[in-house]
This record gives sequence, C-alpha cells and structure tokens, in this order.
Amino acid sequence: MKEDDEKRALLTEERRERILDELQRTGKVLAADLSRALHVSDDTIRRDLDALAARGLLRRVYSGALRTPPVNTDYVARQGEGVAAKEAVARATAALIRPGQVIILDGGTTTLAVARYLPRDLAATVVTTSPPVAVALAEHTNIEVITIGGRLYRYPLVNVGAATIAGLRELRADLCVIGVLALDPEVGLSVLDYEEAAVKRVMIEVSADVVVPTPAAKLGTVAPFVVAPAAALTHLVTEASVSEETLAPYRALGLTVVRA
Repeated sequence: MKEDDEKRALLTEERRERILDELQRTGKVLAADLSRALHVSDDTIRRDLDALAARGLLRRVYSGALRTPPVNTDYVARQGEGVAAKEAVARATAALIRPGQVIILDGGTTTLAVARYLPRDLAATVVTTSPPVAVALAEHTNIEVITIGGRLYRYPLVNVGAATIAGLRELRADLCVIGVLALDPEVGLSVLDYEEAAVKRVMIEVSADVVVPTPAAKLGTVAPFVVAPAAALTHLVTEASVSEETLAPYRALGLTVVRA
C-alpha cells in the first residue's frame, strides 16, 4: 500500500510539473485541455491547479490558470534583475516623452530606469508618487518635479491611499508611465495590493496617453488586484525578443507596441 501511495505521489508531481511547463510555454492553461492531454479527470486537474495556486505558482481563473509574475520583495535586489532588458525598455519609453508635457511617472524599478534616461535638458513637469523617482530627477534642473504624498507601500516604494488619490485627481496629464507587475490581454493590468491598484487606476483616468514599459517576463501574467483592462492603455513598450504571437492581442486592442 505504501509503495502504491508513493507511486501516486510521484505521478501527481510529474503531472503538475507538466502543467507548469505548459503554463510557462503558453502563459495560460485550460482545465479541459489538460484533462484530455494528461488522461485524468476534470476533478483531478482542478485539484492540481488549486494545489499549485496555493503554492503561489499560478493564478486560478474560472476555466483554468494563468501565470503569476515573478515577485522579489527586495526593491534593491530587483534593480539588479534583468538589467539589460529593463534598460532597453526604459530607454525606448523615455524617447516617447516630449518637451513641455505634464508626465506622471509611477514607481517601480523599470519606471525608475525611465527617469534616469530622460534627457538632462528636457523641460517638462513630472508628477510622481515614488520617492526614488523624485530623487533620480533632482539633478534635472529643467524638470519641475511634483511629489504626491501618502502612505509608503514598500514593495514598489510608492505612496498610496486617499491622500495620494486626491492629489492625482487634481491633474490632467499628457502622459503617464505606469509601473507594471502583471499584464495580460484578457485580464488587463494587475498588482499585488488593493490600494496600489486604486492609485494606478486614477493615474490612467487623468492621463491622455498611458505607457506601460514591460519586460517580457511580466507579459501574460496575472496578480490578485486588477487595475484596468488592457484596452485602457495606449502604448506597450517591451523587449525586441517578444514574439508577434504574444503581442498580437495587445495590437488588436488598439495599443501601439514599441519593441525596445
């Protein structure tokens, strides 16, 4: 009996590894397809998906599962992750900004890189909820930097809460560069924190154009709190290596796609 239990456990782990492999390859799995491909019942697949979701390895949705974004809680460590891709995306995003604009620069390590790539002679107004972004722009003497206060949310080092939202609602920005944790063409832009989602939602509402600088690893992923549908965005800036198959759904929603 013990040997049979061990064999079943091994088969279960092998099956779940195959589910994760397929999820990594396609970004989305459907329970019905997995049931047919792995020759097990729908109930077995549902239990597998629930178990993997409990371990934080995927995000359950009604018909199956989606990838979760990579999460490292150390802000300084995240600055050193995927540096080449992050800088390429940041450089291409900075090139979209024009003199004289009012720009909202959100927080996050990629958006911080965007701030550092802004031309030293750029004359513009930058509004930010991110203390690191404000500090990075301190030496850009032609940029008027306006900081919006609130409670510091430590994961992305941004301010959140009612005071932050009230300050943002006073704006009408030409362009918003919004930090991205997870972006999926069907689910939209999503984050880990309810209050951060509310702040980002207002940033989108008060901006004429909304640019999302997104390394490839965050595409096709989903986090718990949805900010806005992907159609609410106007520009997606991502790595040159991202396939046209991956980008096609975003183009279909009307986003201008920029490959860095």
